[in-house]
Amino acid sequence: MEVFALTGPSGTGKSHRAIALAHELDADLIIDDGLVIKGTQILAGLSAKRQPTRIGAIKTALFLDKNDAELARSAIVEIGPQRVLILATSTRMAEKIRNNLNLDSFSKVISIEEVASPKEIRKARMLRKQHSKHVIPAPTVEVQKTFPDTLIDPLQVFLRRKSTPEIKSWSEQSVVRPSFTSYGKISVSHSALISIITRAAEEIDGVKKTGRVHITRLEQDVVFDIFPTIIHGYNLKTVSYKVQLAVKKRVEYMTGLSVKAVNVLVKDLSFKSD
Repeated sequence: MEVFALTGPSGTGKSHRAIALAHELDADLIIDDGLVIKGTQILAGLSAKRQPTRIGAIKTALFLDKNDAELARSAIVEIGPQRVLILATSTRMAEKIRNNLNLDSFSKVISIEEVASPKEIRKARMLRKQHSKHVIPAPTVEVQKTFPDTLIDPLQVFLRRKSTPEIKSWSEQSVVRPSFTSYGKISVSHSALISIITRAAEEIDGVKKTGRVHITRLEQDVVFDIFPTIIHGYNLKTVSYKVQLAVKKRVEYMTGLSVKAVNVLVKDLSFKSD
């Protein structure tokens, strides 16, 4: 296994450059901020940028948690990559990640200055400072904009929570996945997405039919509202939970879309199982 590292200070555009660099190196996996990434799929880990404290983020990024490290190692072994690209703020950090994941010695350590111009690095720093955006190098798929965004945030509609004061922390306020790949952009049609959701939901025992599906397209995520008919005699909560898991897993696996929520609203019961 060949192991490479891309190093550079935080906010210099490493994650943004990672996809193109991995393509050039023919790397099978990217390891960045606690995540093990293959193509559009995040195979293991949690983003360090989601941690509430700086210490927690450092531990996550370095795979210091034994369970996280073991899951990451297992994912790597299962894939059996020929080449791996590690992103880190320094060579020392890259070495710690490599050691914690039991990877081979580095074939090459590449600095951000080798793949990005000073102008591009300055632009990346400005975007991080002004917009607080951190890129996860796992491209997602764009939903074709052929359907109306008729729903607002479902939490605001159904729970009517009282507004809470904004909680600020050290971490970036938004974590995004780019829609591009090394070859261009990929999109999935509304009808194809509906078909995936319907098939996943109707494979769950207790679901008579999926019913209507509403899709809300956010900047980087999608939210699904499903109105299934459940067969009488099944536990509604259990069936609904299984539908949520199945739809999220199937959509993210098949499309690379990031599913923020699957809201299951049971509107009808069927007294016939066939």
